[in-house]
Amino acid sequence: MNEDKAIWPPVDPIQAGLRGHCPRCGEGRLFPGFLTVGKECGNCRLDYSFADAGDGPAVFVILIIGFVVVGLALWMEVSYSPPLWLHFLLWIPLAVALCLTALRLMKGVLVTLQYRNKAAEGRLDTKR
Repeated sequence: MNEDKAIWPPVDPIQAGLRGHCPRCGEGRLFPGFLTVGKECGNCRLDYSFADAGDGPAVFVILIIGFVVVGLALWMEVSYSPPLWLHFLLWIPLAVALCLTALRLMKGVLVTLQYRNKAAEGRLDTKR
């Protein structure tokens, strides 16, 4: 991947990941669907086969959003003691909306950081 630096200017992996853009050129789309990583960049033709975020984005999202939503729900319960149906009405849609939004953002960032740090080059080949 050293040849990339001579051709393509450096791209901020966090910004490219949050926007869902290619980690090499910063312009092509990373996701053709909502969470599916494409086969290659439409602009620079970077092969996205290195991208394997696994469960990493989901773990980060669950921990972060869970902490925020549970904290807010507990605060509301202690402060106002609303009925249970109001908790369901508020916190379930909020948790779902935040998780879906954050999951795409986190997956984009982790994939672009994989490219930037050349994480795929160190992967063990298990197919023999």
